[in-house]
Amino acid sequence: MTDTTEAFSDPSFQNAPSGLRLAPLVFIGALLGLAPVVGLVPQLWHTGFVVAGVSLLAASFLVVLRGKIVDHLAQQAVKTMAVFAEQDLFPCMIANAQGDILAANSEARNKFQAFPGVRLEHCLKSMFANPAAVLLRLQSKAEIFGKAREDIVTVGSTVPVSVFDVGNGQFCWRFHLDTPGQWDEVSVPVLTEGRNGTLLRVNVAAAHLLGHRPDRLQQVLSADPGQQGDIVQVQTANGTVSAAVCELNRSGTGRDLLVLPTEAAGQANSGTSFADLPVPIVRLAPDGRILEANRLAVKLIGEIAPGETNADQIMHGLGYPVLDWLARTAAQEPAMRSEFLRLTRQDKEVFVQVTLNRVVNDGQVQLIAVLNDATELKTLEAQFVQGQKMQAVGQLAGGVAHDFNNLLTAISGHCDLLLLRHDQNDPNYGDLVQINQNANRAAALVSQLLAFSRKQTLQPEVLDLRDTISDLIHLLNRLVGEKVRLILSHDPVLKPVRADKRQLEQVLMNLVVNARDAMPDGGEVRIETEVVVLNEPFARDRATVQPGEYVTVKVIDSGVGIPADKLQKVFEPFYTTKRTGEGTGLGLSTVYGIVKQTGGFIFVDSLQGHGTEFIVYLPVSVATPEAQPDAIPAADTQTARQGEGVVLLVEDEAPVRAFATRALRLKGYTVLEAESAEEALRLLEDGALNVDVFVTDVVMPGMDGPTWVRKAMETRPDTRVIFMSGYTEGAFGDSGPEIANSTFLPKPFSLNQLTEAVFQQIN
Repeated sequence: MTDTTEAFSDPSFQNAPSGLRLAPLVFIGALLGLAPVVGLVPQLWHTGFVVAGVSLLAASFLVVLRGKIVDHLAQQAVKTMAVFAEQDLFPCMIANAQGDILAANSEARNKFQAFPGVRLEHCLKSMFANPAAVLLRLQSKAEIFGKAREDIVTVGSTVPVSVFDVGNGQFCWRFHLDTPGQWDEVSVPVLTEGRNGTLLRVNVAAAHLLGHRPDRLQQVLSADPGQQGDIVQVQTANGTVSAAVCELNRSGTGRDLLVLPTEAAGQANSGTSFADLPVPIVRLAPDGRILEANRLAVKLIGEIAPGETNADQIMHGLGYPVLDWLARTAAQEPAMRSEFLRLTRQDKEVFVQVTLNRVVNDGQVQLIAVLNDATELKTLEAQFVQGQKMQAVGQLAGGVAHDFNNLLTAISGHCDLLLLRHDQNDPNYGDLVQINQNANRAAALVSQLLAFSRKQTLQPEVLDLRDTISDLIHLLNRLVGEKVRLILSHDPVLKPVRADKRQLEQVLMNLVVNARDAMPDGGEVRIETEVVVLNEPFARDRATVQPGEYVTVKVIDSGVGIPADKLQKVFEPFYTTKRTGEGTGLGLSTVYGIVKQTGGFIFVDSLQGHGTEFIVYLPVSVATPEAQPDAIPAADTQTARQGEGVVLLVEDEAPVRAFATRALRLKGYTVLEAESAEEALRLLEDGALNVDVFVTDVVMPGMDGPTWVRKAMETRPDTRVIFMSGYTEGAFGDSGPEIANSTFLPKPFSLNQLTEAVFQQIN
């Protein structure tokens, strides 16, 4: 019995076809069924053996049938995959876990002689030195992660190999073959280096320069080039020559190196070969005159006049003059060999990494500059710096907002109390009004700081932009003045959006004011709204707008426009093109912050001398516009109403608490004061105490506002709540506190805004 068990567990048995694996079971079943007939067992056991034999035979038949079906489905799956593989431009093969090829496309059959039944490793012996190790390593990764990819360095090229686990113990192999000898048509020397300095390819020009085809890079170069354009000594059949070495391409462990002799680079009559060099190269005189630039350098720098254009006219950005850098390099004085410079192009901002080398041509000292486009690198660096700047300003704004808005609330609140005791004929009335107005201006500045750092508290509601712009049109007409004409154009089927109305009005006012300032001699400003449906992601300016429905708002002017090199900076905080005293640089950065925090996008197009267009994308809201029950009306002196009820005021700032207590008592309310959440909860322990509304600060030492209110609501669930704060990040989200019967009153607030909010909550 032990021998039988070991036979069934043998791997060769497990990998056998289903019919062959079941042959022993069929034999045992037949033996049991025939045993009574041949007299191998007593007659009493006849019935039992017959039943057992028939059962085993039936089970064997069903298992065989199931195996046949599974095998058939697997074969059909392989055929289906083979149809798709045939469309692949690269060699593609389907193989099982043992490495037997099940199907191969025509590319694989032509290049590797890969046919069904052939071992995969046998087909790859002509390309890989040890194909079995490569296949095992990649297949193991694919079994774990579902797929694997690796660049395999071979003699002559680097081959990226991909493998995918397609199920049922089968794998799809793809070999991304490059065309060998890709640098043979280039008239400059190129060496292809593999792992450990092995030379995989030496093109025709390199073989002509060296006089032979070496096996290792160390046989050619005296030292490994550390930077792009490094000058090293190159060993040729005719002796040692100096050459600039540049990396053209890198794939896995392989790389392509351009080896350009400095004599060839320095010759003015080198003709087509210099112009067609595959890297941007410029030949300079020590005084900065550009003697020659190849085709790629001209494409990168822009149009130049050889012999007339000077380097300091097209490059700048060092802490010292560019000409000093060139002179020190020419004189072999200590100087940085590689620098990042900015090109003075009018159409766009371009940064280059310039590697400078000194050469002597016909007894004259010259400089060879190898250029590398570093615009993307500098853009990423600028984004990182900008992100740090925004984070720092955001932290500053958040820290300032809480304390500063408390101060402004106390200033404007006590000013309101004084105004109640003075009429317009009082000589102090004008001074009090000035204090009040300047407190409001200071509050608006804090709001701007929070807006562009995207940390202001929003009160979103469902809006119809036609109504919002209509309510704002009279103010906009006064802002633009008589010289500028304001034109509106609305989509007839405009859909609602969800946004903070006050902040959205600020966006429109800032954009219109910028348009007005761009037209000092007058002109036309158009505000257009439209519903846009995006069926696929829309990528622009390093942002991606996801598919969906959006309402777009365009503000178009016919002004002076924005220069191309300034266009990407317009949303940066404190950046302004206006003269000193005419702008703070917070307008467009505030617009950007509000739009992004609302979940939208903003883009700008401009052509200098022909105007500018700002376009804002706001997601369409699925809800319909409706009155917001928790919205607090902007009450003025005439609309303030008397009320009655009990108010529990919780505020840790004594000046704010004193002002709010006096304001509420003046309007007829009974006020209970608490300087902390813990004190408020102790007051509420008295079950006989009736409180109609909680008025509480959000951010306080110890327990914050939402936390203590939730505890209090456990025993007083019907009490109304007013949260007040100048900065609430971390307390609750942009949608406000998720507490029933609650509303939010932003600081700083006036006397009448506070009393009206309490009146609305109680009534």
